[in-house]
Amino acid sequence: MKTLNTFLIILFYSFCAHGQTSNSISGTVKDFSNEVLPGTTVRVLKAPDSTFVKGEITDASGKFKVSSLENGSYLLDISALGQKRFVSAPLMMDSAHQILVLPAIILLSAKNVELKEVTVKAKKPLIEQAIDRTIVNVESMISSATSNTMEVLEKTPGVSVNANGEISLNGRNGVLVLIDGRSTYMSGADLAAYLKSVPGGLLDKIELIDNPSAKYDAAGNAVIDIRLKKNRAGGLTGSISAGMSQGRYARSNDALNLNYSRKKVNLFVNLGYSYEKNYSQDGFDRRFYNASSTLLSSVDLTNDQVYKNNGININAGLDFAATPKTTYGLIFNLNKGKRSGVFKYESKNYDALNQLAVTGSGSTTGGDERDNTGVNFNMLHKFNTGGRDLSVDVNYLHYLNNGNQFLQNRAFEPGGELLEQQDFIYRIPSDIHIYTAKADYAHPLKNKAKLEAGFKSSLINTDNVFNYYDVKGSRETLNNTQSNHFKYNENINAAYFNGQKSWKRIGIQLGMRVENTNIEGNQLGNAEIAGSTFTKHYTGIFPSAYLSFKPDAKGNNTLGLMAVRRISRPNYQLLNPFLFLRDQYTYSSGNPDLNPQYQSRIELKYQRKQWLNMGLSYNKFTNSIFPTTQTIDTIFVNKPDNIAGGFMVLLNTSVSASLNKWWYTNTTLRLSRVGLKGKVLDADLDFKSNIARLEVNNYFTLGKTVSAELGGYYASRDFTGQTVTNGMLRVNASIQKKIWDGKGSIRLSAEDIFHSWVYHNRSIGLINSEYFQTSRTDTQRIGAAFTYRFGKDTFARKRRHNNNASDEEKERL
Repeated sequence: MKTLNTFLIILFYSFCAHGQTSNSISGTVKDFSNEVLPGTTVRVLKAPDSTFVKGEITDASGKFKVSSLENGSYLLDISALGQKRFVSAPLMMDSAHQILVLPAIILLSAKNVELKEVTVKAKKPLIEQAIDRTIVNVESMISSATSNTMEVLEKTPGVSVNANGEISLNGRNGVLVLIDGRSTYMSGADLAAYLKSVPGGLLDKIELIDNPSAKYDAAGNAVIDIRLKKNRAGGLTGSISAGMSQGRYARSNDALNLNYSRKKVNLFVNLGYSYEKNYSQDGFDRRFYNASSTLLSSVDLTNDQVYKNNGININAGLDFAATPKTTYGLIFNLNKGKRSGVFKYESKNYDALNQLAVTGSGSTTGGDERDNTGVNFNMLHKFNTGGRDLSVDVNYLHYLNNGNQFLQNRAFEPGGELLEQQDFIYRIPSDIHIYTAKADYAHPLKNKAKLEAGFKSSLINTDNVFNYYDVKGSRETLNNTQSNHFKYNENINAAYFNGQKSWKRIGIQLGMRVENTNIEGNQLGNAEIAGSTFTKHYTGIFPSAYLSFKPDAKGNNTLGLMAVRRISRPNYQLLNPFLFLRDQYTYSSGNPDLNPQYQSRIELKYQRKQWLNMGLSYNKFTNSIFPTTQTIDTIFVNKPDNIAGGFMVLLNTSVSASLNKWWYTNTTLRLSRVGLKGKVLDADLDFKSNIARLEVNNYFTLGKTVSAELGGYYASRDFTGQTVTNGMLRVNASIQKKIWDGKGSIRLSAEDIFHSWVYHNRSIGLINSEYFQTSRTDTQRIGAAFTYRFGKDTFARKRRHNNNASDEEKERL
């Protein structure tokens, strides 16, 4: 009840804070020769502290219009390539001055002029809402400097990360994660390890896209696009970030961003180093029954793991404007990491009378080394200044991983006598090559219409070896019966078409994407095991539609109706039939018969300016990919499978409000009804649950140079596969002090203050068995960071470097 009251109070204040008259400022920007300047950045700042409010780009006629401004005093900050920055005198908006139409604004040439007239103190808001996406400006998140990218995502409104590192957006699992507009082609543990190796200080912003258009890959139920920092200001600019945090163990995340821009050339380098030491503790209570539900035996299992990671990330690129219409880009990425750790377990087996029968213990020591490289070539050609352009993007990725694990298992009589001993080694090298090429063409038409079309082709070749060696003393012997060599090839060819049309209050977008998928899997045999192969060929059609309507003339309210069809393909790890040992009582394997999961969604959205966003969606799943658990004696075997399907009804509400001058708050409430129905092994599954998520983030301005954050996240009961998780809560806080005229900052943070982010799980739908689990990690932490940016902020380049050669051409605000 208290939570509901808090939410209603915020909603009430929000209506009061935003129930003011809407205003607009418009004008035309020209150069000293009286020629119009299209593509010029126009920023509206609050006077006198220069806080950023809104931004626009001038159109082909040099005109701009900034609408939906509240009453107050504003500055216009205007900049363009080769022109001196213009900052206006204060402009007052009130009931007597609701619409300001300015005379032509003439920008002087910037030749031999350094821009010293104004010090801009603008700070981007943490969250910017649009009808089709949410933009999170990471620099405005104080704790980002002490965090890695995975931890930044955990603190991003709408994003959830479970104990296995799987990411969901607004309650939707199977999210496609992009880095600078490109797929990583990673999932599960590989993606989690990569994101943990990228310091938060390298991030510029995160775009959360619920309903991607046909221009995006059809894979994933939603899209999260993580954008790295790149400064387009002239000359040499950069920033440095050094952060560390301490829980039970220490972590470090450090970043250096450099950019040099002169005339036709833009060079950038992002360097990141991360160190993490962490632990996980799991306690299991497993119970086994006969067909009449009589207890046969039980196992108490305790897992204790300590591991550490070192990661280096290098992202370097060149942007060359060969002609006024054509720009070429080249990017190189290197991500190296080393992970090591010790996993220990202890077990106690009890009979039907709860008498101790067997005890066990074991350990796994080892780790892996990751060496990922990538090369990208991109090109953007503008046929005219009206938005007709062609972009090309070619990528090569090489992922190399070498893993080694030494496992020891022991079983004892209740009196301590040794029953069984087992020592063995896994050697797990993998080699992955990824090739992609795509092209996108945009053609504006008359009367606010636009056509887009493109194609993409990708080829993935993976080679994974699991060699099992029996160990006797110092001698290692290859055991072919427990070894596996799996090769997997995947080719996806796609084409899409998008059409857009806007009227005064109505906008429509229709798209269609076709993807053809070809898969070959080959489990190579050996002297003991026969080989096996499988192939899959399928073609999918993925339509998307979007209709928007602005019921009022000022555009303060927007209604949207969206429909989309998506696909979630199983990755190669889920298709590999090899049986892998975690501990003496837990195995996992893939399933070569696994088929892709499909999702159809229809969603109604409402947006009120920047302060209220609501969405009501119905999601239907078919061929749902479902993690199953089979009980064999006292061993759990985890394996993915397809079940008939499921559904989710989701109501998502986000409110952003300035309660007063020094307190800004953002609250997101997600309510959903989720159900799964089908057959798991030989058991019928029909499970439904109500799920709630509440995120409250408060941002305080405590002075001209001091700001703070206080946030909380509550997750109600949830379920994944055959596991139900009880509700959890965490609270975070941070504070920042700006120094050196705003160029530097000192930041302090506290994560999971009460160490309440603990998983309490129980099983559902298991045949003749059940389990209960408690799991915790090193989430309670304090951190400190230092950031500093350097270089002269002169003017931005007219063409923004596009990492995926497909972004809209606009200046960075």
